Amino acid sequence: MVIDTEGLTFNFGKQTVVKSLSLKVPEGSIYGFLGPNGAGKTTTIKLLLNLLKTQEGSIRIFEKELQSNRIEILSQIGSLIEQPAIYLHLSGKENLLNRALLLQIPEKRVEEMLELVHLTNAAHKKAGQYSLGMKQRLGIALALLSDPKLLILDEPTNGLDPNGIIEVRELLLRLVNHHKKTVFISSHLLAEVERMATHVGIINYGELLFQGSIDELQTLNQPQVQIEAENTVDAANFLKRNDFTVTEVDEHYIYLPFTSKQNMAEINTLLNRNGYPIYSINKQQKDLEKLFLAITQNA
Repeated sequence: MVIDTEGLTFNFGKQTVVKSLSLKVPEGSIYGFLGPNGAGKTTTIKLLLNLLKTQEGSIRIFEKELQSNRIEILSQIGSLIEQPAIYLHLSGKENLLNRALLLQIPEKRVEEMLELVHLTNAAHKKAGQYSLGMKQRLGIALALLSDPKLLILDEPTNGLDPNGIIEVRELLLRLVNHHKKTVFISSHLLAEVERMATHVGIINYGELLFQGSIDELQTLNQPQVQIEAENTVDAANFLKRNDFTVTEVDEHYIYLPFTSKQNMAEINTLLNRNGYPIYSINKQQKDLEKLFLAITQNA
């Protein structure tokens, strides 16, 4: 395990922000650390980076205890917490050269990083003129400059448009698949993490609700059919009488387990033919809130 914590607990005064957290992050993985805002994700990351002092429990990184091997461990970690620390009046390349000088890293490494994050063509452009996605990629380039084994990113897609999110996702996949890095990424976006993570940990109110491979998560996050209808209660009862499993009904929607597209077509035809007009029918995944409920119900 690249990251291995046991019973990690942290309090701000009387408030427990991280509660007995045991993280297991395998080497060569993209570990998605999921949770809503305020769940304890950033506090956990600050503990992993030794920006906050451990109060209870232990942290082992690269199979070594963090406190007693702090400098050796941190020299092998690159990090980006929320917004990249870049000088807006300098170009992308100048930002990297400045960091390389501080870290005593050869200048050729700067060119390699620009190429890796696809910023070579914008190398001489002022960072203040970069899009949000470009700024995030520059921030990741700065974190990778020292060639760390582990990259820790706190909400790197926060505030990005769809193109920016895709740019960051593709970069992280390249880092793991072609450059043998391990990536620990926090996010509150379940769908985004599912697209790139190999392993997932889900935290809420400082407590780890789920930890496992992405395949294990997807068994909990089975897709469902959402039907928008006029009289949902009557339509749902009709479906039940016809041996369909209805999992949830509200004022506007009926939800059933998704089995196939053919099954969706059958449901649509059956309701319409029997006087229950359908305004929309689609397949969807659970959002983070519904997944939390599924996990706690299965616990």
